[in-house]
Amino acid sequence: MAQDMGVSEDMILSVVTGSRAYALETDCSDTDRRGVFVAPTAAFWRLDKPATHRDGPLPEQFSWEVERFCRLALQANPTVLECLWSPVVEVVTPAGQRLLDLREAFLSERARQTFAGYALDQFRRLDQERPKWKQAMHMVRLLLSGLHLVRHGEPMVRVGEHRERLLAIRRGEVPWAEVDAWRESLSAELAAAANTLPPLPDRDRVEEFLVGVRKEHL
Repeated sequence: MAQDMGVSEDMILSVVTGSRAYALETDCSDTDRRGVFVAPTAAFWRLDKPATHRDGPLPEQFSWEVERFCRLALQANPTVLECLWSPVVEVVTPAGQRLLDLREAFLSERARQTFAGYALDQFRRLDQERPKWKQAMHMVRLLLSGLHLVRHGEPMVRVGEHRERLLAIRRGEVPWAEVDAWRESLSAELAAAANTLPPLPDRDRVEEFLVGVRKEHL
Protein backbone atom coordinates (compact mmCIF):
# COMPACT_ATOMS: atom_id res chain seq x y z
CA MET A 1 0.00 0.00 0.00
CA ALA A 2 1.25 3.46 -0.93
CA GLN A 3 4.61 2.28 -2.21
CA ASP A 4 4.79 5.51 -4.28
CA MET A 5 5.03 7.63 -1.11
CA GLY A 6 8.62 6.84 -0.21
CA VAL A 7 7.59 3.74 1.71
CA SER A 8 10.05 0.85 1.80
CA GLU A 9 9.03 -2.79 1.68
CA ASP A 10 9.91 -3.35 5.34
CA MET A 11 7.49 -0.63 6.55
CA ILE A 12 4.47 -2.01 8.41
CA LEU A 13 2.91 1.27 9.54
CA SER A 14 3.16 4.89 8.44
CA VAL A 15 1.03 7.69 9.85
CA VAL A 16 0.82 11.45 9.64
CA THR A 17 1.61 13.24 12.89
CA GLY A 18 2.19 16.86 13.87
CA SER A 19 -0.04 19.77 12.99
CA ARG A 20 -1.86 18.02 10.15
CA ALA A 21 -2.89 15.17 12.45
CA TYR A 22 -3.82 17.56 15.26
CA ALA A 23 -5.97 19.74 12.91
CA LEU A 24 -3.66 22.67 13.70
CA GLU A 25 -2.08 23.02 10.27
CA THR A 26 -1.60 26.28 8.42
CA ASP A 27 -0.92 26.85 4.74
CA CYS A 28 2.82 26.56 5.35
CA SER A 29 2.74 23.47 7.59
CA ASP A 30 4.93 20.50 6.70
CA THR A 31 3.54 16.98 6.59
CA ASP A 32 5.21 15.06 9.41
CA ARG A 33 5.25 11.29 8.99
CA ARG A 34 6.22 8.63 11.51
CA GLY A 35 6.52 4.93 10.77
CA VAL A 36 7.45 1.49 11.99
CA PHE A 37 9.67 -0.88 10.01
CA VAL A 38 10.86 -4.43 10.64
CA ALA A 39 14.50 -5.42 10.21
CA PRO A 40 15.19 -8.96 8.98
CA THR A 41 15.38 -11.31 11.96
CA ALA A 42 18.67 -12.85 10.78
CA ALA A 43 20.30 -9.42 10.90
CA PHE A 44 20.17 -9.57 14.71
CA TRP A 45 22.52 -12.56 14.70
CA ARG A 46 25.42 -10.36 13.60
CA LEU A 47 27.72 -8.31 15.82
CA ASP A 48 26.52 -5.14 14.14
CA LYS A 49 22.81 -4.88 14.89
CA PRO A 50 20.24 -3.27 12.60
CA ALA A 51 19.46 0.41 13.00
CA THR A 52 16.84 1.25 15.63
CA HIS A 53 15.51 4.20 13.59
CA ARG A 54 15.97 6.05 10.34
CA ASP A 55 15.13 9.33 8.59
CA GLY A 56 13.39 9.69 5.23
CA PRO A 57 13.17 9.03 2.41
CA LEU A 58 10.48 11.74 2.38
CA PRO A 59 11.05 15.11 4.06
CA GLU A 60 9.90 15.19 7.69
CA GLN A 61 9.68 11.38 7.78
CA PHE A 62 11.10 9.36 10.68
CA SER A 63 10.65 5.66 11.46
CA TRP A 64 11.50 3.28 14.28
CA GLU A 65 12.40 -0.38 14.05
CA VAL A 66 9.49 -2.30 15.54
CA GLU A 67 11.28 -3.39 18.73
CA ARG A 68 12.45 0.16 19.48
CA PHE A 69 8.95 1.45 18.82
CA CYS A 70 7.45 -1.10 21.23
CA ARG A 71 9.97 -0.27 23.95
CA LEU A 72 9.25 3.45 23.68
CA ALA A 73 5.50 2.83 23.70
CA LEU A 74 5.81 0.65 26.80
CA GLN A 75 7.62 3.59 28.44
CA ALA A 76 4.60 5.81 27.56
CA ASN A 77 6.58 8.04 25.23
CA PRO A 78 3.97 10.64 24.15
CA THR A 79 5.19 10.97 20.58
CA VAL A 80 5.11 7.22 20.04
CA LEU A 81 1.76 6.68 21.73
CA GLU A 82 0.13 9.39 19.63
CA CYS A 83 1.32 7.59 16.49
CA LEU A 84 -0.92 4.68 17.44
CA TRP A 85 -3.96 6.97 17.54
CA SER A 86 -3.16 9.12 14.49
CA PRO A 87 -6.32 9.78 12.45
CA VAL A 88 -4.27 9.70 9.24
CA VAL A 89 -2.90 6.22 8.50
CA GLU A 90 -1.19 6.11 5.11
CA VAL A 91 0.34 2.64 5.20
CA VAL A 92 -0.69 -0.38 7.22
CA THR A 93 0.20 -4.01 6.57
CA PRO A 94 -1.35 -6.97 8.42
CA ALA A 95 1.45 -6.72 11.00
CA GLY A 96 0.87 -2.98 11.25
CA GLN A 97 -2.82 -3.57 11.87
CA ARG A 98 -1.98 -6.01 14.65
CA LEU A 99 0.19 -3.30 16.18
CA LEU A 100 -2.69 -0.80 16.02
CA ASP A 101 -5.04 -3.37 17.51
CA LEU A 102 -2.55 -3.79 20.36
CA ARG A 103 -2.30 -0.10 21.22
CA GLU A 104 -4.18 -0.25 24.52
CA ALA A 105 -1.70 -2.87 25.77
CA PHE A 106 0.98 -0.15 25.85
CA LEU A 107 -0.97 2.13 28.18
CA SER A 108 -0.22 2.53 31.85
CA GLU A 109 -0.41 5.06 34.67
CA ARG A 110 3.12 6.10 33.69
CA ALA A 111 1.61 8.17 30.86
CA ARG A 112 0.47 10.76 33.39
CA GLN A 113 4.11 11.48 34.25
CA THR A 114 5.47 11.32 30.71
CA PHE A 115 2.95 13.70 29.16
CA ALA A 116 3.33 16.14 32.06
CA GLY A 117 7.10 15.80 31.93
CA TYR A 118 7.36 16.47 28.21
CA ALA A 119 5.17 19.57 28.57
CA LEU A 120 7.28 20.80 31.48
CA ASP A 121 10.46 20.35 29.46
CA GLN A 122 8.96 22.48 26.69
CA PHE A 123 7.94 25.12 29.22
CA ARG A 124 11.46 25.29 30.65
CA ARG A 125 12.92 25.81 27.18
CA LEU A 126 10.57 28.71 26.39
CA ASP A 127 11.84 32.27 26.70
CA GLN A 128 8.92 33.89 28.52
CA GLU A 129 9.98 37.34 27.37
CA ARG A 130 10.00 36.33 23.71
CA PRO A 131 8.26 32.95 23.54
CA LYS A 132 8.19 30.81 20.45
CA TRP A 133 4.44 30.70 20.05
CA LYS A 134 4.31 27.49 18.04
CA GLN A 135 6.23 25.73 20.81
CA ALA A 136 3.90 27.24 23.41
CA MET A 137 0.89 25.96 21.47
CA HIS A 138 2.24 22.43 21.35
CA MET A 139 3.10 22.56 25.05
CA VAL A 140 -0.55 23.21 25.86
CA ARG A 141 -1.72 20.68 23.29
CA LEU A 142 0.43 18.00 24.91
CA LEU A 143 -1.21 18.62 28.28
CA LEU A 144 -4.66 18.42 26.69
CA SER A 145 -3.69 15.13 25.08
CA GLY A 146 -2.33 13.67 28.32
CA LEU A 147 -5.37 14.75 30.31
CA HIS A 148 -7.68 13.12 27.75
CA LEU A 149 -5.59 9.95 27.88
CA VAL A 150 -5.79 9.67 31.66
CA ARG A 151 -9.52 10.34 31.67
CA HIS A 152 -10.64 8.40 28.60
CA GLY A 153 -7.96 5.82 27.83
CA GLU A 154 -6.64 7.37 24.63
CA PRO A 155 -4.64 10.50 23.82
CA MET A 156 -6.31 13.49 22.19
CA VAL A 157 -4.78 13.78 18.76
CA ARG A 158 -7.26 16.00 16.92
CA VAL A 159 -7.77 18.96 19.20
CA GLY A 160 -11.46 19.51 18.44
CA GLU A 161 -13.03 22.37 20.40
CA HIS A 162 -9.61 23.72 21.43
CA ARG A 163 -8.49 24.38 17.85
CA GLU A 164 -9.19 28.10 17.60
CA ARG A 165 -7.70 28.94 20.97
CA LEU A 166 -4.56 26.93 20.21
CA LEU A 167 -4.17 28.56 16.81
CA ALA A 168 -4.55 31.96 18.46
CA ILE A 169 -1.61 31.05 20.71
CA ARG A 170 0.40 30.04 17.67
CA ARG A 171 -0.30 33.43 16.05
CA GLY A 172 0.87 35.21 19.21
CA GLU A 173 -2.57 36.65 19.88
CA VAL A 174 -2.85 35.31 23.44
CA PRO A 175 -0.84 37.07 26.17
CA TRP A 176 1.85 34.91 27.72
CA ALA A 177 0.25 35.26 31.17
CA GLU A 178 -2.96 33.69 29.82
CA VAL A 179 -1.06 30.87 28.12
CA ASP A 180 0.86 30.16 31.31
CA ALA A 181 -2.33 30.20 33.38
CA TRP A 182 -3.88 27.62 31.03
CA ARG A 183 -0.73 25.52 31.30
CA GLU A 184 -0.84 25.61 35.09
CA SER A 185 -4.54 24.75 35.15
CA LEU A 186 -4.09 21.79 32.81
CA SER A 187 -1.04 20.57 34.73
CA ALA A 188 -3.05 20.62 37.95
CA GLU A 189 -5.96 18.81 36.30
CA LEU A 190 -3.63 16.18 34.89
CA ALA A 191 -2.05 15.58 38.30
CA ALA A 192 -5.42 15.28 40.04
CA ALA A 193 -7.49 13.49 37.37
CA ALA A 194 -9.06 10.18 38.24
CA ASN A 195 -7.12 7.50 36.45
CA THR A 196 -8.58 5.05 33.93
CA LEU A 197 -5.23 3.51 32.98
CA PRO A 198 -3.78 0.25 34.33
CA PRO A 199 -0.82 0.39 36.70
CA LEU A 200 1.41 -1.37 34.18
CA PRO A 201 1.30 -2.02 30.42
CA ASP A 202 0.55 -5.52 29.14
CA ARG A 203 4.14 -6.45 28.37
CA ASP A 204 3.28 -10.10 27.65
CA ARG A 205 0.90 -9.19 24.81
CA VAL A 206 3.45 -6.81 23.34
CA GLU A 207 6.18 -9.42 23.50
CA GLU A 208 3.90 -11.99 21.87
CA PHE A 209 3.31 -9.56 19.01
CA LEU A 210 7.03 -8.85 18.64
CA VAL A 211 7.98 -12.54 18.60
CA GLY A 212 5.36 -13.17 15.95
CA VAL A 213 6.75 -10.39 13.76
CA ARG A 214 10.29 -11.71 14.17
CA LYS A 215 9.16 -15.21 13.10
CA GLU A 216 7.47 -13.74 10.02
CA HIS A 217 10.69 -12.01 9.00
CA LEU A 218 13.02 -14.95 9.60
